[in-house]
Amino acid sequence: MRELAMLDATAQAELVRRREVQALELVEAAIERIERLNPKLNAVVTPMYERALEQARGQLPDGPFKGVPYLLKDLNTEVAGVRYTEGSSFLADFVSRHDQELVLRHRRAGLIALGKTNTPEFGILPTTEPELFGPTRNPWNPAHSAGGSSGGSAAAVSSGMVPLAHASDGGGSIRIPASCCGLFGLKPTRMRNPTGPALGDGLGGLSVEHGLTWSVRDSAALLDATAGPDAGAPYFAPQPFRPFLEEVGADPGRLRIGLTTTAITGVPVDPECLRAVEETARLCEELGHHVSPFTPGDLDGDELSAAFIVLYVTGVAASVKSWSQQLGREASPESFEALTWAMRDAALNYTAADYVLALGQLQVISRRIAANLADIDVWLMPVLAEPPLLLGSFAGPPDNPMFGLMRAAMYVPFTPIANVTGQPAMSVPLAWTEAGLPVGSQFVGRYGDEATLFRLAAQLEEARPWADRRPPLATAASADSAGNLL
Repeated sequence: MRELAMLDATAQAELVRRREVQALELVEAAIERIERLNPKLNAVVTPMYERALEQARGQLPDGPFKGVPYLLKDLNTEVAGVRYTEGSSFLADFVSRHDQELVLRHRRAGLIALGKTNTPEFGILPTTEPELFGPTRNPWNPAHSAGGSSGGSAAAVSSGMVPLAHASDGGGSIRIPASCCGLFGLKPTRMRNPTGPALGDGLGGLSVEHGLTWSVRDSAALLDATAGPDAGAPYFAPQPFRPFLEEVGADPGRLRIGLTTTAITGVPVDPECLRAVEETARLCEELGHHVSPFTPGDLDGDELSAAFIVLYVTGVAASVKSWSQQLGREASPESFEALTWAMRDAALNYTAADYVLALGQLQVISRRIAANLADIDVWLMPVLAEPPLLLGSFAGPPDNPMFGLMRAAMYVPFTPIANVTGQPAMSVPLAWTEAGLPVGSQFVGRYGDEATLFRLAAQLEEARPWADRRPPLATAASADSAGNLL
């Protein structure tokens, strides 16, 4: 057997296609890795092993990932007959009655879901530490956060449990854990992937779905397999010129890259995060691109933050109300985490007019940003203002339940911009701190232009490969107790 834990999803699917390995063997090996690693990381919260084994034994669709095991984030991806919690104790015993369209497209691509991954309650925080399941630990250093809200998925891929996992992003929740765990994480253009049938445009269009991967080609192939509107979609992203996978390895040309190293909200940026993005800028220059300092014009950080918060807290309040109605149970402070309930209460101070005004403000800001980006092809900036934080960093005093949200604003000043504008953005793992923790660099592309990002990402991946740089925990887990490679 090859060292399956070190192969990306495309390579694993190729083994199945050439009949060098069976899907059942891939699934069994991945389950063994999860069973060995999960007690240390707490990434998988709801196993789906029996149905995965049954699927692997059966006739699989001849998709690009035929027979490849993966994991679903326990947010926005319902699977009929499987527990679905969104990280909330209020939903601890809820079992889904339908499949989300994205899950169906994963299945048609040949992917086999082994379980659901940990997420903070309703995906609120940029760390994965829900009271319901406890914290997910970073494979590079278990004392640190794996990021959020797709932290469970990131820890699972980074540790080698599976080669890819579903993730979603409403304020950075793909890019943040990608940065924290040393993975490639692309946030697609707004509504590139379907959100139905049970969801509209999450958080007024802030939230999108995709995945976390080791390789650029896996991310591109996954997006090819899932992109496009579902029935009744309110709107959708522009059709790409050609398959995204064909962009991987294509010449990006000489790109005009704008470099921003200061946060629009004015929060300080850690020197190691600055060093990472500056090293990335130098690498881009070595590859022939033109990099120049970029200031996003008349962009007001306070204005953007204020409008963003209106959508964010009202989105949380809507989730609380929606689940209360669906489950036929009254929502109460005891049923939710303190931050969640505080955000729900804060939302009650806003009117419907406030929500519409905030949404309109963000749309005006998006137009300003688009105009400011007219002279550059790609916008480069840090992913985070600090390297991966210690677990517990978002837990404030009992008399300040909003502490976690305020701490998040200090930690995550860069990623929400692309959620506001709907532009595609990616975290690329090109740097590590002196303590050995990953630090990603963020590139934002033009609206609808994932193609340029995939071309650039593949070029960076070739110039400074990261796939072989794995956490020690993942390397140790790639062999079974007898020393045989898994």
